Amino acid sequence: MKKTHFLIISFIIYLGISITANGQNEISFSKQQILDDIDYLKISLEQTHYNLYAFTSKDKFLENADNIKRAITNDSLNLLEATNAFQKIISRPNTGHAEINFPVQSYIQYAQRNGTLFPIEIALENDNAYIRNNLSNDNQFKNGMQLISINGININKILEKIYLQLSAESKYFKNAKLEFWSFPRLYWQVYGEQKSFKIEVKKFNEISEYSIDPISVGDFESRRNGEILNQERKFYLINSIGYINPGPFSSNADEKIELYKRFIDTSFIDLKENDIDTLIIDLRNNAGGDNEYSDYLISYIADKPFKWHSKFTLKSSSLLKEQTRKNNDTTSVYFQTILNETNGKNYEYKYEMYQPVDLKKRFAGKVYVLINRQSYSMSAVAAAEIQDYGFAKIVGEETGDFPTLYASQFSYTLPNTGVVVKVPKGYIIRPNGNEDLRGVIPDIEIKDHLLDDEDEILNELLRILKKKH
Repeated sequence: MKKTHFLIISFIIYLGISITANGQNEISFSKQQILDDIDYLKISLEQTHYNLYAFTSKDKFLENADNIKRAITNDSLNLLEATNAFQKIISRPNTGHAEINFPVQSYIQYAQRNGTLFPIEIALENDNAYIRNNLSNDNQFKNGMQLISINGININKILEKIYLQLSAESKYFKNAKLEFWSFPRLYWQVYGEQKSFKIEVKKFNEISEYSIDPISVGDFESRRNGEILNQERKFYLINSIGYINPGPFSSNADEKIELYKRFIDTSFIDLKENDIDTLIIDLRNNAGGDNEYSDYLISYIADKPFKWHSKFTLKSSSLLKEQTRKNNDTTSVYFQTILNETNGKNYEYKYEMYQPVDLKKRFAGKVYVLINRQSYSMSAVAAAEIQDYGFAKIVGEETGDFPTLYASQFSYTLPNTGVVVKVPKGYIIRPNGNEDLRGVIPDIEIKDHLLDDEDEILNELLRILKKKH
């Protein structure tokens, strides 16, 4: 189990999730503790969320919470059961940045008890589920086969149940999050351990039923080849074309932004030295982060001052102020405004225009920016920013996350269970002022199949560029 524990800890570090390890001891809470945390969650969301009822009515939100409370009949609940209940409440407003993460601590405990998982990862396309990664010991299940049902339940019914745990503005975004967290993990979270599986699979227009054995959590984590999101910064040349993947717009705890800036600086120096006139910037599978990072990158391709929004407004609250005092530099003007504004007030915060780098450093060639449904938060906002100012062509598929969105996320914990709640304190409108509920739409659309080995978007763009040359 040591290998399993290492792989899951890597998963936790990768996601930036903070947990308290408790070995194999099951944490449990009384029914009243859970009900009290639900009441706290309802009140705190209303106080802290920039606009909790943007996509659902207050009546429907409260009715859903009350139904969840009534469904709790046991005298005590474990952490997994509590998390499942809380997720169903916070997901009801359909806001991607109001969320509670996958229950990693419960997952670790399950792995330590030799727990098992469904052994197939899926991709969701055109309202169908397809095999994209067969992790089982049975090699007859090939990528691209359509998954119809599991243990007698239609896959669409299974997905609808999983969707209740996922916060997102659209089904498309929920599907992206489901692929991100991984279907076998979420299936376990919702349905619990299954000792065996009967699946229906469609191939050659015929539906056949098969039996398939589960695999251990350790085998699952070791066979799946890592997480979907890309953490690695890369720069290289593809023939006469430059390629930059900046990684997430954030730094690890032991790293500072200067290392990121040094990477961007040296990448553009290399482009100049090699007389490169075409550049690809890859924002696919990007977790997003802070505009300080994205703006620095954009400054190298910009030909005029720019800003990552047309309007940015915030909502102050007592919980936000409490977390700000604990976690942030309260001498900065930005955080001072949070502390000084009246609780519950929405107010605009104005950033200065960001300036391009000196003309001698600037990249003046053609730029293409890659996006897909796993381009999150600030990476989607940055892609919209680049598109709206005309700094580059956007290539790939629509982002799951929106460029006009409720974001600027902060966190707090529920008092009894300690479950971490993430909530958007701000509202961002993309630079061109468009408030449509859509992801970033590429200028050149190329579909991406995330869990196969083919890089369709990059390869197709390279083919297009080769024809132009």
